[in-house]
Formats: sequence, structure tokens, C-alpha cells
Amino acid sequence: MTESTGLDDFNEKVIREFRDNNGKVGGWFEGRTVLLLHHKGARTGTQRVNPLMYQKVADSYAIFASNGGDPADPKWYHNLLTSPDTVIEVDNEKIGVRARVAGPDERGPIWEKQMRDMPNFAEYEKTAAPREIPVIILDPVS
Repeated sequence: MTESTGLDDFNEKVIREFRDNNGKVGGWFEGRTVLLLHHKGARTGTQRVNPLMYQKVADSYAIFASNGGDPADPKWYHNLLTSPDTVIEVDNEKIGVRARVAGPDERGPIWEKQMRDMPNFAEYEKTAAPREIPVIILDPVS
């Protein structure tokens, strides 16, 4: 089994649990805010879904391209840069959103709160260095 397959299997289990329980999941995600991000492969056009932790910011949602502290950005991040108009699932609702990368002034307070709320993100920042972990804002669209 490849590492990618293992992650795919993990994500599929989380996605199934999320949908079966109106957005609630257990295990490592238990008690955390989780959404499902739909995105289209930048090269392949393949539709994909990733479970991600988020932070509510006014009417928008902030997600974090931490990639578990890896020095490379996650693939979903590149996909959003290519196709920013997408859908998220929050609780049992699908919401159309447009993704944008938070600028430095906006990113600072959101990232600081995420590290306070989830100290493992501070560790991700160290292991990802010198890469700055992007904060992506998902703004609802009508």
C-alpha cells in the first residue's frame, strides 16, 4: 500500500463518517470543526473531496494548507488556485464558495488563533519551514 493510498483510505473513512453523522466525526477530528472541501484536479480535472479543519471568520471559512507540516503545499491548495469556485460541506449543508489566499494582515490573526486552539499547527509551522503555511479564505457566493 502506498502512502497516498493510505491517506486516501483515511480520508474516505472520515468523509463517510462526516456524511453519516451530519458533519460530526470522531478520532483525531473529534470535537473539532471539520468541513469537506470539493476541488477539481488542476491537471486531471478529477473531482476530489478532502476533510479539513476550519475556523469560522465572519461569514467565511478559513482553512489551512498545512499538509501536516510537510515542506510542500498540499495538492488541494494548487487545485483551488486553479479553480477557486467550489463547494464545501459544513454540517449537512452544501455551500458554494470562492477561495482566496489571505493576505498578510488578514492571515496573522487567523493563523495565531489556529495555533492557540490547536497547538499541533505551531509544530506544523516549524516542520514546514521555510514554507509559510497558506491560510485560504472560503467566501460564500450566492
